[in-house]
Amino acid sequence: MSDESDLTHVTDDGDARMVDVGNKPVTERRAVARGEIRLRPSTVEAIAENGIEKGDVLAVARVGAIQAVKHTWESVPMCHQIPVTNVDVDFSVGDDRVGIEVAVETTGTTGCEMEALEGVTTGLNVVWDMVKAAEKDENGQYPETRITDVAVVSKEKRDP
Repeated sequence: MSDESDLTHVTDDGDARMVDVGNKPVTERRAVARGEIRLRPSTVEAIAENGIEKGDVLAVARVGAIQAVKHTWESVPMCHQIPVTNVDVDFSVGDDRVGIEVAVETTGTTGCEMEALEGVTTGLNVVWDMVKAAEKDENGQYPETRITDVAVVSKEKRDP
């Protein structure tokens, strides 16, 4: 186990703190995260055919993911507000799942992997919100609905 002096978000007294990135060099950074939501095959089919009552699920989820990326610093306490220069949101649709991949780019002194993760999780939450009526069973539960496999799959840094 690390002692507290090795932890970047903890002061010598053990208090939480935001890391000072003021002296770090400005670099171009890119992070990609992925995740998926498991759904009933009938729900996935309805998404693909734009047959969900609330509207175009993937279009709304894309906007939600982008919005979340831009506001990550407001919901993750130790994140810096960064200049997001690009966000790409892609979906894949399988028999019983919808996958999302969010790529975030910035030019600054800190990375953007938290922004990519926030985009993925919010995008998946939006999908769930849009399809919950179709997923609910007779007891009002969601036995087949699962958000899974959320992870940062790549990050890179290069001089501008």
